[in-house]
Amino acid sequence: MIETPSYADALRTLGCKDSRLAKVIGFAAAAERTGWPLAGGQQLVTGLADMRHSIVRYGEDIAARMSELRGGVDRHTRTQRLAAAHAVIVVSAYFEALGEAKLPFTLEQLDRTEAISRGVPTPERFARLMAELLLERLPTPEPHLPYGETRQAVERAYLRMSEAMAGYVGGLSIWDELTVDDQLLLPRMLAEGPPAHALRIYDEDYRSLALDSHEFGVRSLVTERPQPATALSRVAWLLAELAPPRVGDRPVIHLARMAANALDQPLLLAGKLPEDVYLPLLGEGYLTPRCRVAELTREATPALRTWWESRRLLPDTEAFLVGHLTSLRATQAPLLVLGEPGSGKTKLTEVLAARLARSEFLPIRVDLQSVAARASVTEQIEQAVGALLGDEVEYAELVSAADGALPVILLDGFDELVQGGVDRYDYLAQVQAFQQREAGLGRPVAAIVTSRTVVADRIRFPDGLLALELQPFEDDQVRQWLTIWDQANRALLARRDLKPLPAEAALAHGEMARQPLLLLLLALYDAGGNALQRGTPAPLKRSRLYEVLLRDFTERETGGARRVLIDQELVMLGTVALSMLARGRQVITDESLDRDLPALCHGGEDDGADEHGHVDWARRATERFFFVRRNGHAFLHSTFGEFLVAWLAMYALRDLDRRRRHAGDEPLALVQSVDDDLLYAVTSHSCLAERGATVGFILELLDEVPSAVRARCAELLTGLLRRSLYERSRRHFTGFRPVRHTLTRRLAAYSANLTLLIACASEEPVTVSSLLPGPDYLERWASFTHLWKGQLGEEGWQGLVTALSAQRVVEGGKEDVVLGGTRPSGMGDVVVAVATGHSPRHRRLLDLLLRALGEGRALPFRDRVGILEELLRTAAVRSPAMHQALGALWAEPGADHAALRPLLQTLLADPAGRMATWEQLVKAGIPETELWDLHDDVREPTDPPAAPQ
Repeated sequence: MIETPSYADALRTLGCKDSRLAKVIGFAAAAERTGWPLAGGQQLVTGLADMRHSIVRYGEDIAARMSELRGGVDRHTRTQRLAAAHAVIVVSAYFEALGEAKLPFTLEQLDRTEAISRGVPTPERFARLMAELLLERLPTPEPHLPYGETRQAVERAYLRMSEAMAGYVGGLSIWDELTVDDQLLLPRMLAEGPPAHALRIYDEDYRSLALDSHEFGVRSLVTERPQPATALSRVAWLLAELAPPRVGDRPVIHLARMAANALDQPLLLAGKLPEDVYLPLLGEGYLTPRCRVAELTREATPALRTWWESRRLLPDTEAFLVGHLTSLRATQAPLLVLGEPGSGKTKLTEVLAARLARSEFLPIRVDLQSVAARASVTEQIEQAVGALLGDEVEYAELVSAADGALPVILLDGFDELVQGGVDRYDYLAQVQAFQQREAGLGRPVAAIVTSRTVVADRIRFPDGLLALELQPFEDDQVRQWLTIWDQANRALLARRDLKPLPAEAALAHGEMARQPLLLLLLALYDAGGNALQRGTPAPLKRSRLYEVLLRDFTERETGGARRVLIDQELVMLGTVALSMLARGRQVITDESLDRDLPALCHGGEDDGADEHGHVDWARRATERFFFVRRNGHAFLHSTFGEFLVAWLAMYALRDLDRRRRHAGDEPLALVQSVDDDLLYAVTSHSCLAERGATVGFILELLDEVPSAVRARCAELLTGLLRRSLYERSRRHFTGFRPVRHTLTRRLAAYSANLTLLIACASEEPVTVSSLLPGPDYLERWASFTHLWKGQLGEEGWQGLVTALSAQRVVEGGKEDVVLGGTRPSGMGDVVVAVATGHSPRHRRLLDLLLRALGEGRALPFRDRVGILEELLRTAAVRSPAMHQALGALWAEPGADHAALRPLLQTLLADPAGRMATWEQLVKAGIPETELWDLHDDVREPTDPPAAPQ
């Protein structure tokens, strides 16, 4: 939850000069902190009637002074004042209604009660009542909540106030003067009378507040669906309503604002734009996305699409963004923007930065691919600003120069930190800590972070985290965007007797047309020859679209080269993508390309293609439509790189099959080893499953391969897997080493990728006994899996477990592991790495656990605890399944929590993975307070954050 103001906070923010109000609230606060005697409450002489008069009068005064309160202050101060004004009208409405309520007494009668009632000084009771009414935090309007929900929260606050009033009256001597009926009915009268009347007053006051203050008016717009717009144009209009555009900024701020304005750049800022089509500008071709919104708790599962289906759909994204940036939440917690690849997350940050550039905000966009992954948030911002301005500028100096403009830090590409092998799973908490630290220094800052949805299950969600998920285009948005495309390209295409892509032809390709990037690629592909408009072909797969686009543009840029030469170009592009994957980065330098490209594309030999006998490999590879310049070179979109890695792996597999077929039945061919040098070079640096999209592309590419060829490839790969851990005396492409890994690490990656490719190429599930024939097949399989878990790193191992389905089976008394298929094992790394690596007794225990938890068979609580304990202590099982099992046992009615605490302590004993384990246990349902009770006083650097006080 975010921190909202109480009535007392509001008075301090607004500079209340009513000494009576300030005195009563000061006594109430002191009494709550130190107790009645130390607060000096004996001097308190006011009463409820006087308080009502002062509170109502102050509310009227604030309503009359709204224009004065809004003017002449910076953005954050105005936000604080508006929230304070809202708190004032909430309390004022209740006290106004309380004085007009039909009760069996008047407020004046309550004030004339005895000095001591039921052994407690009446002023002390009064101070406690004021603490309950005026010191509690109050609801505040937020842009992701409809007004109706805010109104319900205000109503709950009024009911709480009436309960406090009932308790106060019940402790006074006047209570004894009431009839029995009045005593019985008083709680109901207070619960039904003042709250209902106060809500009506609040409705009127809020309406006036919204008319006087555009910030509240904007939040009311969030519930209405606006007319279609492009490039967040209504954001600029709504911001202009809040405050006039800024002029006269200092030079450094002026430069920062100018750099943020990217609306006049092409929709795709590629290295080399196609000449026969016109790419709309960002300001005219970016459609405002539709979003779902939710506040993320630790139990939330935003990585699942099904979880988002029940979240609130925002009718007006632009009003939400303006409302959020003018709310208290914006400076207390980051806003997380999630979306699928190609959904427009990066473009959202670019357009929003441009719209904020002339407002009372200072947008600072940080491309997380282009800054140091392990740096602090402040250092990352300073690196981004330095690259933008060409000079080093400290963040504090930049904020000071902004002269009151609220910084909005747009951190784009958090998923690259998570997937890049850098342990930043608590990055959002670090961003929030940065916001809290800056607020404490008097420099409040808003933050927006973007990420792929798929990595959201590997993120720690700090308190108050609000998330948006960008939704796919609806039919009307597809039509709107293609109308823009039509207007931009009709004349150009007519010169080649072609037409722009119509909406019906695009929508025939289903989900492909509903992601902004893929819709643009469909339009580009169709612009080459209207291929999508001829007949009614089956919907394109994404891999097919990427390949035909890459081939088409490569052919045009190389002057109509033959297929072999185009394949060579694609191999070069694939090598660029592979070099990025091996380094865990999406940006690569010229120096790295000049070293890696000749090593793989020409076996380490320079082809001497130019007149000087030297090839500029970096320039040759990156002077393409598919690249952008970003402190190095990056693909136009990360999915291009993921596709190219998949394509290169499939190219190496086809090369392996071609070489084996050419060898034929020659006598020596049968005894010679299969030449897997290219496949080894491509697949021995990183696990292909590190990027889940790469495996998806491989499956799509294999779908186009005939069954006989797939079977032949699976057989070749199986033979290679059996020999994969043995030394090879000689290999080619040894100069291709993007990262210097140990031989053990490379063999682990190679064997894991071979297994993954076998499962992908096989049209039926594969058994381990068929891959590794012999009586010791399970022991050999266990050796592989333990090697992978130990050598591939967290990203590689988790990706492999996710991509490679493994199911342990027992048929005819024979134990085996089945790879592939659609039936999930439910146990992930337990089955793969542990179940087959221990004695039959441990495997039997795992079977019992699977039956008890997976199939729901009843086992006594103590027996299940014993199973978990043995798996923890003797088999060293550490997995999400173990966390879920403990959570399920903890939640059972009548569960013996004392029996489970030693198991939790064992799980938390390892400092290396303590933070991740802690988070998984909380998500599984273990109360965090219990974990704190178990936690040792000696804290380590990898411990969870300190427990809240």
